[in-house]
Amino acid sequence: MAVNVMIADDHSMIREGLKQLLELEGDFQVIAEACDGVDCIQKLETVSPDVLLLDINMPNMNGLEVLKKLKEKRIKVKVLVLTVHNEVEYLLKAVDIGMNGYLLKDSESSELKKAILTVVGGEDYIQPSLIPVLNAKMIDRDKDSEKIENLTKRELEVLKLLAFGMYNKEVAERLGISERTVKNHVSNIFKKISVTDRTQAAVFAIRNNLISVH
Repeated sequence: MAVNVMIADDHSMIREGLKQLLELEGDFQVIAEACDGVDCIQKLETVSPDVLLLDINMPNMNGLEVLKKLKEKRIKVKVLVLTVHNEVEYLLKAVDIGMNGYLLKDSESSELKKAILTVVGGEDYIQPSLIPVLNAKMIDRDKDSEKIENLTKRELEVLKLLAFGMYNKEVAERLGISERTVKNHVSNIFKKISVTDRTQAAVFAIRNNLISVH
């Protein structure tokens, strides 16, 4: 029996190319296509593919937002992210949200088919070239988690305000404490998270989602 596939990509030529490629040997059948994120969610409420090939860069709602919406709506479908993005940050976000696979668009057709069959079979599939850097990032994130756990509640509050660009005086006024106390907190924060200046501290906070930046 053929694997039912849905393709969500804002480029019609890519959708058509993938459809022809997958249906060539009869092992796969493309039962739906979507041109953007909103269209994708709407169609998934009426069709039930075995796997969704999901692009990240789409108008109206990008692929990562689609992933979140699928979780919110509890729509059951295996999701294979098919993207040009080889930056590990995109992969990390997709992993955190709960994708089933992540593959680059310049992959061979045989690898695409292997990835689809892998996720349909209940296993995750990640672009082999991205696995080493993903593992390294996961290790770094575990180390960051330990550093965050070592911060006191007050130090965490100060760190978040530093990340918003506040000076010691502003932090002191916001928290109702003295500048000297803020200075001591900042010194302790720098030691605990292994940074040497406020910019690095801000990057640490943003990287670990301690604040939201829009």
